[in-house]
Amino acid sequence: MWDNLQLLFVWAPIINVQVILDGIFVGAVFALSAYGLALVWGVMNIKNLAQGDFVIMGGYMALALHQLHVPLVLILLIVMPLMFMFGWVIYVLMIRRIIDQDMFVSLLATFGLSLLLQQVMNLIFGPEVQTIDMELPVYDAFDNMVTVPSSKLITLGLAAVIATGVIIFMKRSRAGQAIRATAQDPRAARVLGIDIDRVYAFTFAFNAALCGAAGVLVSIIWVIQPFYGITYSVRSFAIVTAAGLGNLPAVIGAGFGIGLFEKYTGAILGTAYEVAAPVSILLLVLIWRQIQMRRNRQVVR
Repeated sequence: MWDNLQLLFVWAPIINVQVILDGIFVGAVFALSAYGLALVWGVMNIKNLAQGDFVIMGGYMALALHQLHVPLVLILLIVMPLMFMFGWVIYVLMIRRIIDQDMFVSLLATFGLSLLLQQVMNLIFGPEVQTIDMELPVYDAFDNMVTVPSSKLITLGLAAVIATGVIIFMKRSRAGQAIRATAQDPRAARVLGIDIDRVYAFTFAFNAALCGAAGVLVSIIWVIQPFYGITYSVRSFAIVTAAGLGNLPAVIGAGFGIGLFEKYTGAILGTAYEVAAPVSILLLVLIWRQIQMRRNRQVVR
C-alpha cells in the first residue's frame, strides 16, 4: 500500500489523471442505476435488491444485439423499451402485491427475484465473463501513462444525454409531475385524480429502463457476468443513501464521488478491494445518519 501511495503522489502523480478519468466514467453509469433505485424507493417505498440484476440483464441484451451487428445507439433505443416493458410486467405480477407490506417483505421478494434473474441469465448466456468490443481507437497521453478508450468517451456522452433527458422528463412532463406528486403525498395525489397504481407501475418500469441503459454502457466499458448484479445493487444503495431520494443532481454527484473513491481504493489497496469501497461508504453514511438521529431525538413529555 505504501508503495502505491508513493507511486500515485510522489513518483508518478500523472497516474492520478487516469484514476480520476476512470472514476468519472464508471460514476456516470452508477448514477443512472442509482437514480432509478431512488425513484422506486422514494415513490413506492420499495427497496429493490434486484436493481443490479436489471443492469446486468440490460448488458446481456446489448451483447445479444451487438452480435447481430446492431449499432450502439439503436441498441439503446431497443433495450430501454424492452426493459421498460419487463419492469411493468414485474410490477403487475409481483411488486403491486407487496407495496403495502412490511419492508422485509419487499426485501425478501426482490431478493428472490434477483436469484431468479441470475439463474435465468446463467442458463441462457453461461457463467463466463463477457464484454462488447466496439473496436474503437484508444487515445493516449503522457507517454502512454494515460489512456482513454473512445468507447468510454461515448458512454460518458450517452450517460449525460440520458441524465439530461430524465431531468427534463421529470420537470416538464405530466407523468414526471405525477411521479413527484405521488412521492410527496400519495393520498393527496389520489384526491387530485392521479391513478396511483399506474404511477407506481410507470415508476418501476422507468427504473428498469434506466437500469437497461446503464447495463448497455457497462457492457461496453466493463464486463458482465450473471452473478455480478449484487455489486451494482450495493453501489446503488450506497449512492442513494448518501444522496437522498429523488434528487438527481445529488445522485450524480454521489455517483461520481463513489466512482472516484472506488478507483482510488483499487489503485492504493488493489483491485480486489474496489467492491468493498462502496460498502464501506454505505456503512459510514448509515452510522452518520444514526448519530444525527440520536442528536435530534427528543423525549416525549
